[in-house]
Amino acid sequence: MAPGIATGPEVHDDEGIECMRASGRLAAQVLQYAGTLVKPGLKTDEIDEAVHQMIIDNGAYPSPLGYGGFPKSVCTSVNECICHGIPDSRPLEDGDIINIDVTVYLNGYHGDTSATFFCGAVDEETRNLVKVTKECLDKAISICAPGVELKKIGKTIHDHADKNHYGVVRQFVGHGVGRVFHADPVVLHFRNNDGGRMVLNQTFTIEPMLTIGSINPVMWDDNWTVVTEDGSSSAQFEHTILITEDGAEILTQCDD
Repeated sequence: MAPGIATGPEVHDDEGIECMRASGRLAAQVLQYAGTLVKPGLKTDEIDEAVHQMIIDNGAYPSPLGYGGFPKSVCTSVNECICHGIPDSRPLEDGDIINIDVTVYLNGYHGDTSATFFCGAVDEETRNLVKVTKECLDKAISICAPGVELKKIGKTIHDHADKNHYGVVRQFVGHGVGRVFHADPVVLHFRNNDGGRMVLNQTFTIEPMLTIGSINPVMWDDNWTVVTEDGSSSAQFEHTILITEDGAEILTQCDD
């Protein structure tokens, strides 16, 4: 199916919520496993193979595979790659950071999550970028609840990024997710005046991308890989959340 945002939010009944919990849980487990593989010398192709196998073994399908022509089962975005990096034969090097973006399609529902991992000894400046990006996601989730304006997500992320002197990439967004991979609403990660409020039993992603330098993205000729204009590092974290009566439930985290 071609990329695009389907109209209408993903709002679920009790059965749909349980299906979303299951797909989110599996996505979280796959991401956690993929993160354990990260080490110098590992090829991102090997991450793709491991992720593909684990998803298939659990009776699910890797949502990215074939989506709009995407050739692999996971996105691996290294260093200056903002998002949508295609796994390949380049070995990871000591000091790299890598975002692994996993989406699984289980029993008719998508669960979507990503995290940025350290490869070997990563310098302090880059480690801080990763830390603050995760904080931006956590802070944004903490303000979510029924009736809250969606634009508060962007303000929360942008304010924390500004405080730490990092840039926020504007061209890539969070999105409704559920029975379809990308649905309404479009979730902006920067300050904005868009309308729309969160709805009880709605599911969507929040996935801020922060940069040390330029926030301007450059797309490679493969029409997927997006890198920073100045080659500076970029980090991203993503969760799928469910709007509940008393806030938000993170669907894509492993049970501790």
